[in-house]
Amino acid sequence: MAFHIKNERTDVLARKLAALKQVGLTEAVHRALENELERETGKPPLVETGVTFTRTLRKRARDGRPANKAFRDSLYERD
Repeated sequence: MAFHIKNERTDVLARKLAALKQVGLTEAVHRALENELERETGKPPLVETGVTFTRTLRKRARDGRPANKAFRDSLYERD
């Protein structure tokens, strides 16, 4: 099965990787795709990451007054 890279920048990147790894273009693309898939499937879903981040912030938050509109507006005031 043929695979044609029509984007010049992508072709250059594939050739650079192949030269660095001292492999053919097909093998370089194959390894790059495998590595990217492994990296992506190993990550937790974005929603899970966001929930964890929010929970961490809440644990670290100091007790205090809730931020009202006046406080939020003051963050954007210019001197």
